[in-house]
Amino acid sequence: MAGAEGRPSELEPVVSLVDVLEEDEELENEACAVLGGSDSEKCSYSQGSVKRQALYACGTCTPKGEEPAGICLACSYECHGSHKLFELYTKRNFHCDCGNSKFKNLECKLFPDKAKINSGNKYNDNFFGLYCICKRPYPDPEDEIPDEMIQCVVCEDWFHGRHLGASPPESGDFQEMVCQACMERCSFLWAYAAQWAVTKVPAEDDGLALNVDGIGDEEVTKPENGEHHDSPLKEDVPEHAKDAVKAVKAEQTNEPCASSSSESDLQAVFKNQHLNPESQSGCKFQELKAKHFMKKDTATFWPLNWRSKLCTCKDCMRMYGDLDVLFLTDEYDTVLAYENKGKVDQAADRTDPLMDTLNSMNRVQQVELICEYNDLKTELKDYLKRFADEGTVVKREDIQQFFEEFQSKKRRRVDGMQYYCS
Repeated sequence: MAGAEGRPSELEPVVSLVDVLEEDEELENEACAVLGGSDSEKCSYSQGSVKRQALYACGTCTPKGEEPAGICLACSYECHGSHKLFELYTKRNFHCDCGNSKFKNLECKLFPDKAKINSGNKYNDNFFGLYCICKRPYPDPEDEIPDEMIQCVVCEDWFHGRHLGASPPESGDFQEMVCQACMERCSFLWAYAAQWAVTKVPAEDDGLALNVDGIGDEEVTKPENGEHHDSPLKEDVPEHAKDAVKAVKAEQTNEPCASSSSESDLQAVFKNQHLNPESQSGCKFQELKAKHFMKKDTATFWPLNWRSKLCTCKDCMRMYGDLDVLFLTDEYDTVLAYENKGKVDQAADRTDPLMDTLNSMNRVQQVELICEYNDLKTELKDYLKRFADEGTVVKREDIQQFFEEFQSKKRRRVDGMQYYCS
């Protein structure tokens, strides 16, 4: 409650004009990131299957029980402005559905000449406002547990942190996440996770050592002495395999090649070369595949630019195509690249009234205006800081008083100037 002079109590939050402006700028930047430069006036259908765009689902036109459909930003404004919409954030390679055969009683106002169906689009429960393995809405009024939701970079569904099989890194220092189901489907990622995931997957542990081809997972057991017992080494191991093991061990330990190699190491290299004769042709995946790593029933968390570590040889690219994850090799597919594009596009389109005014002035006028602007900015900041230090609220009359005093100071400076002419 305010005091006798209209001042707030010490418990009232103090918000200055600077705070408001900074918060407004932050919200604007977030909106630019989410929209990614999407056009708010033109339907995206004419662009074909857009690499990544902001999408929405209409619960009014396509409720649960109907066929799922997605609409672009412009159609969400123009054709579904008063409807119940689900914000889907972003989806990759999507064609706007607005007004096609999935919408029984609606014609798109922006681009009505659409195909009846977009066969290349992919849908999930997100299009009905349900997320995660628990298939709950977000926000969920019945969920009393505060929990951040994270999007899987492969299937693009959203998951509660507690439903990923592994807790997200506490520092939050990861760029992308691959959910449990996608790690199982794209099992080749476990070989990379052992090396580059933010939360490393143990190289050796009780459990299953993954055969990434999906054939014959082998049980890895630890005897009481803690050493692995492998089957006897085949006698026909070629000499070049032994040399390869020496080179690998020397690289890992930064020591000269040993005169002999362990039987287990030789066996692993021989097995890899025997089954994969092209493994020495520069395939990163084959090199990682030869090492021991563990398959866990968890999601994985990845750092910035982890995708650049993926092998792009002919065989691996064919594997990505078969698994429908070729997008993992596209640096512009990431949400970060999408968000940065939105910020750059917005910055290019944003008009600055000050710069527009400066461009209409001559050199002398430009210098004078810049000086006045800097004076105003500095004095206003100092003026508002006094209110923050005192814990008081800035009122209309305070701002009015500031500008009156500022104009008075300006007049005194101008009146005190002396002009000379030669």
